[in-house]
Amino acid sequence: MERFTVACAQFAVTPLAVRENVEKALTWTEHAADETGARLVVLPESVTTGFTPGCPVEELWSLVDALPGPLTEPVAALARARNLYLVFPTYERGPQPDTIYNSAALFGPEGLLGVYRKTHLFPTERRSAGGWSTPGTEPLVVQTPLAAIGLTICYDGDFPELYRCEAVRGAEIIVRPSALLRSFEIWEITNKARAYDNHVYVAACNAIGPDAGGHYYFGHSMIVSPIAQTLALGRGTEDIIAAELDPEPLKHVSYGSVSPMIFDHLEDRNLAAYGDILTPARSRFEPARRFAV
Repeated sequence: MERFTVACAQFAVTPLAVRENVEKALTWTEHAADETGARLVVLPESVTTGFTPGCPVEELWSLVDALPGPLTEPVAALARARNLYLVFPTYERGPQPDTIYNSAALFGPEGLLGVYRKTHLFPTERRSAGGWSTPGTEPLVVQTPLAAIGLTICYDGDFPELYRCEAVRGAEIIVRPSALLRSFEIWEITNKARAYDNHVYVAACNAIGPDAGGHYYFGHSMIVSPIAQTLALGRGTEDIIAAELDPEPLKHVSYGSVSPMIFDHLEDRNLAAYGDILTPARSRFEPARRFAV
């Protein structure tokens, strides 16, 4: 991993105004690169439309595009022209008009490097429960000259198994574009826990402003170190945050300390204890409502 700067650019989108939002994304990406020197820029979840589309699946399908596709050609061109890596989250057309993926595309100077399709859909989002998204099934880690970059999206951050899987595959930084509506405490603790559990950097960019469903997102994007230090924290408005990432972050047990770190959460796992990890289960406590999975 190189020493480099990562930035999160949180900005309000216009619900369902896809082309307008692509232009906003390009502008904010350029601002982030110019103001911080970032080589990696992360944008919020579903940045082309807003999270809740408030329209039929077939209409959403007609508004968005495949990846790659004409709508993201300017995104690829910007990454190439500015020699940067850009995490561009958008709903993605599936093979049929009733299939939409909640995706995050990683663009670099070389072009489109990978597309991650959200594997843990929020209950209201699931097509199987009357929502609009179809889940992906594949974790994704992309090796770049900067670092090995793992991709996740929002609710994925509640599932330590996915982050562990990407860390085992070599991720050094995991990005988490989000449109999170739960409490700031949940946002903070999941970002910090996933970073600390797996000794990875986490760059979590949260949405700000309203979507077509009338939900209002609170921002507070975060960049967290592999020892759970908050390196950057956004405000509750449009904002850009950035942090320079140290390629040797595990030498000391805590920030500001000279005490040596002598453990590694990946190496120190007792694999014999995990036999039931992929067993289907439910919480013993009932939520207010359950949605189809």
